[in-house]
Amino acid sequence: MTTTPDADALEAGRLLFAGPVTFERGVVKMDGLPAADRPEVAFAGRSNVGKSSLVNALTGRKALARASGEPGRTRELNFFLLGDRMRFVDMPGYGYAKAPKTEIERWTKLVRDYLRGRPGLARVFLLVDARHGIKANDETVMDMLDESAVVYQVVLTKADKLPAKALDAIVAETVAALLKRPAAHPVVLPVSAFEGGGIPELRAAVAALAVA
Repeated sequence: MTTTPDADALEAGRLLFAGPVTFERGVVKMDGLPAADRPEVAFAGRSNVGKSSLVNALTGRKALARASGEPGRTRELNFFLLGDRMRFVDMPGYGYAKAPKTEIERWTKLVRDYLRGRPGLARVFLLVDARHGIKANDETVMDMLDESAVVYQVVLTKADKLPAKALDAIVAETVAALLKRPAAHPVVLPVSAFEGGGIPELRAAVAALAVA
């Protein structure tokens, strides 16, 4: 299902992202993680799903996350602070990447270890290309999150690329798939980093998890 947040929730989201957003650190090993001292949300998805563009649209900063036409460019866990209220994490894309096999294995393990054992991880926003829907590698990540009891919410990126009826159909299909999964949040968020559609609703969803 999809829902529309009320005016207070939308304003809370706007205010959260209107405040300071700063890069904290990039992490390549688990022992480099910052202290789990505030709520944390993570953005995960297949390579080239539009994650960096979405993070930039969400924060209103044009170059906070590096957008690239080369899939798999993000190769570390990038931590950002939203004022003193929470962190968000830009994760390496999974699936295709132009990198040596050993390098892909290294950051894949890092992602899995982080998702399975990070205290304070309030939600994973799992980005899925609206044009293609949930794929096998998405399901692998969802299986892991279900097994680890980590709540995740599907965000359908590039929603502007579909006509309204096709978008409604993929939203319904995605909701139906998620109903079978124990850790999935029931609300699916279609968004467009290019046009800005769905960005206020995503901000509200993140803000609802921040400390007051």
